[in-house]
Amino acid sequence: MGSEETASDEERSNPIDGVTITTSPQKIEVDAQTVPAEDERTAVSGPPTPASGVHIVDWDGPDDPKNPKNWSFKKKWAATLVVSAYAFISPLSSSMMAPAGNKIAAEFGVTNKTVIALFTSIYVAAYALGPLTLAPLCELYGRARVLQISNLFYFAWNLGCGFAQTPGQLIAFRFLSGIGGSAAPSVGGGVLGDTWNPEQRGQAIAIYSLAPLLGPVIGPVCGAWIAQKSDWRWVFWSTSILCVFIQALGFFYLRETFAPVLLERKAMLIRQSMNDTEKGSPQEVRTVYDGADREWKNIVKKALFRPFALSIYEPIIQVLSAYLSFVYGLFYLFLTTIPSIFEGVYREQVGIAGLHYFALGIGLTTVSQLNARFLDQIYKRLCKQNGGEGKPEYRLPPLVPGSIMLPIGLFITGWTARASVHWVVPDIGMAFVGGGIILIFQSVQTYAIDAFTLHAASALAALAFFRSLAGFGFPLFAPAMYSALGYGKGDTILAAVAIAIGVPAPFLFWIYGERLRNASRYAKRA
Repeated sequence: MGSEETASDEERSNPIDGVTITTSPQKIEVDAQTVPAEDERTAVSGPPTPASGVHIVDWDGPDDPKNPKNWSFKKKWAATLVVSAYAFISPLSSSMMAPAGNKIAAEFGVTNKTVIALFTSIYVAAYALGPLTLAPLCELYGRARVLQISNLFYFAWNLGCGFAQTPGQLIAFRFLSGIGGSAAPSVGGGVLGDTWNPEQRGQAIAIYSLAPLLGPVIGPVCGAWIAQKSDWRWVFWSTSILCVFIQALGFFYLRETFAPVLLERKAMLIRQSMNDTEKGSPQEVRTVYDGADREWKNIVKKALFRPFALSIYEPIIQVLSAYLSFVYGLFYLFLTTIPSIFEGVYREQVGIAGLHYFALGIGLTTVSQLNARFLDQIYKRLCKQNGGEGKPEYRLPPLVPGSIMLPIGLFITGWTARASVHWVVPDIGMAFVGGGIILIFQSVQTYAIDAFTLHAASALAALAFFRSLAGFGFPLFAPAMYSALGYGKGDTILAAVAIAIGVPAPFLFWIYGERLRNASRYAKRA
């Protein structure tokens, strides 16, 4: 819990488990910049002497049950499933209203196709901005608190969408609900980094990363039937009802996981006990994550700036963002074109056409669960082959089949979307697209969490910013592209870009990834 140092006439340096403590009769200084993630350090124990003047708070040994890394599997999986549920409900809303877009436009008298597309995509634009603030806040106030408050914010504005009376109100309410819903896709990754050790993390991330992709697949299916059988406003009211249920689960089963916040709470109790028992000058109490210059304005400044710093100064984040942005933009472009294929080409009703989203969902779910079985096994095997040392690059092998499946699926879907070809063939292509996308997502997200464990939320927020801009922009040009080129040529262009970017990516990351990480001060610290 604390560190015991005997004051001496000569100042000396004593490294304790990665925390540099310099002691003298006058001072103890903790270099918080060199503190590694807690899965790489052990506890500092023993009370400080009165001469030291500083009480350093850490876990009570490497097996401290209060450390989220030492939670039971049951408690870890409860937290994982709750954040996955948060990550599911928000993206569900992002696309659930897409099949009802024409009914909404008719009621509001909107004829501009770009504005109609904006009803759906403005929500994804909020995904770009929300995490830049919410992710740093979770590193100040804790993951659980930010997730729960953000989900309530989403609930309030999503409910308001169902009462919108003008296009402007609907767009504004959608944007604000997207801000609240954007927390889980970035902050949730931090929860997994806090609770799971690297060799156990793969399965948890496989489920967590599936949720934000499966939500936009199931959403249009439900939205299509609601649009066909009921009032479009129930698209928003039904998701709000589901949100209340998930919020209740989070209230009971999601506990705080962020180590600096948990240790700060522990430090506050120690300060309180010292104030109650000591009559002399109060002793300074700090956690191992606190620097000697710890002031509130410095903490807030660093935390809020961190996602921007990662985006601007970290080469590995920039490279991952560019790759993931194309894939995510392609995913949302694909989502918006499914109705036009099966309603326009195959002349199916809205509800029946919406069922084809299940083809994409089958590809996402099946491949995700297969990958979950092998992600940790591959990681452990590569660690064993390299002297037991783990590296984020050991998460990259699934990128290889993912980068191949994606363009294959695009080719199949584009060139078979014709009335003369049975509808099951485009569905097969869509399943390939879903399988390729989830393999890429799981690999990249696990890589980012392993590389930036302590600041995983900020790293995922930086990735979310760029990919959400792509998810917002790609669907806006999709109607014009397919009208001019058709589905065959349009998807061929996308497949060619996917091959040019995606096929070399796994090998480039494998060869140069460690070098890029070594150029990162945040990745080194994590």
